[in-house]
Amino acid sequence: MEMLHELTPGEMSRRSGVAVSALHFYEREGLITSRRTSGNQRRYARETLRRVAFIRMSQRLGIPLARIREALATLPTDRVPTSKDWAKLSASWQQDLDDRILHLQRLRDNLAGCIGCGCLSLKACALANPGDELAAQGPGAVNL
Repeated sequence: MEMLHELTPGEMSRRSGVAVSALHFYEREGLITSRRTSGNQRRYARETLRRVAFIRMSQRLGIPLARIREALATLPTDRVPTSKDWAKLSASWQQDLDDRILHLQRLRDNLAGCIGCGCLSLKACALANPGDELAAQGPGAVNL
């Protein structure tokens, strides 16, 4: 029996702009789910479009899939997430995005010097170690 408001993988792909293979990957990674028909064909709930849009946006921001999975796990499972649920989830990225913006600003401000210096000095590098903050973490390669 076909459920209302479900999309085939092809429809989901066209609507989301994501390849069918990527949808299958997202499913294997636990980011989205589908229902199987009696003929073992995938069907996606329409609200999965919003999840896919969130995944794509998060990936564009450079957020790792593990963090995206953790964020999506905070959404309610007993009902379709509301705009308020999505806003709360998006707000949780605030600090991460602020940190990324700061790093990009440092890169912008120090790029010419970094390209030309070749120092590879973590002690002096304003991007990798501003203010030699890594020294407090002890000796060795603390960034590895």
